[in-house]
Amino acid sequence: MNLKKSKALMEKAVSVIPGGVNSPVRAYGAVGGTPPFIERGFGPYLEDVDGNRYIDYVLSWGPLILGHSHPEVIEAVIEAIRKGTSFGAPTEREIRLADKIIEIIPSVEMVRLVNSGTEATMSAIRLARAYTGRDKIVKFAGCYHGHGDSFLIEAGSGSLTLSTPSSPGVPKGVAGDTLVANYNDLDSVKTLFDKYPEHIAAVIVEPVAGNMGCVPPVKGFLEGLRSLTRANNALLIFDEVMTGFRVSPGGAQEKFGITPDLTTLGKVIGGGLPIGAYGGKKELMSMIAPAGKVYQAGTLSGNPVAVAAGLKTLELIGADGFYDRLFQWTEKLVQGIRDIAGRAGVQLQVNQAGSMFSFYFSENPVYGFDDVMQADKQKYTELFHKLLDRGVYFPPSAYESLFTSGSHDEECLSKTLEAFEDSLK
Repeated sequence: MNLKKSKALMEKAVSVIPGGVNSPVRAYGAVGGTPPFIERGFGPYLEDVDGNRYIDYVLSWGPLILGHSHPEVIEAVIEAIRKGTSFGAPTEREIRLADKIIEIIPSVEMVRLVNSGTEATMSAIRLARAYTGRDKIVKFAGCYHGHGDSFLIEAGSGSLTLSTPSSPGVPKGVAGDTLVANYNDLDSVKTLFDKYPEHIAAVIVEPVAGNMGCVPPVKGFLEGLRSLTRANNALLIFDEVMTGFRVSPGGAQEKFGITPDLTTLGKVIGGGLPIGAYGGKKELMSMIAPAGKVYQAGTLSGNPVAVAAGLKTLELIGADGFYDRLFQWTEKLVQGIRDIAGRAGVQLQVNQAGSMFSFYFSENPVYGFDDVMQADKQKYTELFHKLLDRGVYFPPSAYESLFTSGSHDEECLSKTLEAFEDSLK
C-alpha cells in the first residue's frame, strides 16, 4: 500500500505535535507502521491523502452512526454556520436538543451540555461528590471515562489495593479516592463497599464496556450495581458516551432496563462534532450552577453548530426501521466473522452489543479486563495490517470497539468478509 504522502506528513507532524497526533491511539503505537492521514470521509468510506480507500469501522470512534458526511447533517451544519459559529449565549436549539435527550434517555429529566465526554464524566463525579458529601468513587479496570485525573487510575496487586496513578501528573491524593473493581464481578464491588462504608460517592461504569473492546455485562451485573449503590446511599453513574444511541435508541439503560442516577453522553449526540452532556433527575441537576452551588461552565458548551448536527442526527436515527436495519446488518457481519474463523480453525471470540462489536484471539469467552489481557494481541496486529492493505479500516489497537453505521451496505459486507477470510489464511 502506498503511504508516501502520509509518511511525509507524519515526519512533519512529530516535529510540531507530541507524537505527531492529537490523541495517542492515532499514532499506531499499538500496531506499528504509519497511520494513513485522512483526506475525506463519505458514507462508510475513508480516503487518505495517498488516494487509498477504506471501509471504515472506526467511524471517528463511534459518533458517525449515519456514516461520514451525511447530506442532511452537512446541510444542518451549513445552515447553522451561516448564522454564526459561536455566541457564548443561550440559543433555542440548545433547548430542543435537551428536550430530545430527555425524551429518548429514560433516566434523564434535566441535562447540561458540555464539550466532550471527558467534561461530562468529570462533572458528573463532582456532582455526585457534592450530593453525597463523600469523596471516593468506584470505577472498573478496563473502563475508560476520559482523561480526568480521577479516571487515570489502575489497580495495584488486586482490585482492593489502594490505587496508584497510571499517568504522571495525577496526584496521589486523587488516586487514593479512586477505587478499582473488576468489570462483571459484583463481589469485587461489594468488598469495596464493605471496606469503605459511607465513603463512596458513586460507582461509574460503562454499562457495555467499550474501551477494552466491546464487553457486554453478564446477567445480573448491572442490576447488582443498582442494588448495591442504593443500599449504600451512593449514586450509580452510567457512562453512555459510547453506548448512548449505539446499543439501543435509549442507550444501555433502555436495553437492560436499569435506571442510573446520572448519565453521561457524547459522540452520537454531536453527529461528529465535539459535544458532551450529563443528566439525571431534577433533584440532582438542580444543584448545578447557576441553579445551585456545584460549579461547572464552558465557553463553547452548547455550541450552535454541534447542536445542529446532533439534532439532525437524532432526528434521522429516530426514523422507523433505522435500528432494525443497523442491528441486523451488524449481526450479519459478526456472524460472518465467526463463521470464517470457524472454517479456518481460528480461536476467535466475537462480542457484540447493538452496533458495537469486537473480537479477541482467545480460546475463552471475554467477560472482563483479565480475559482481554489474555487474548493474543500480536495476532490482532497482524490481522489489522492485512485488513488495512485490503481496504478495511479497523481500530489500530486490540482494545477498542468497532462500530457500524446506517451507511454500510451489502457491498461493504461482502468486501469486508472477503478481506477477513483472506487475512486469516
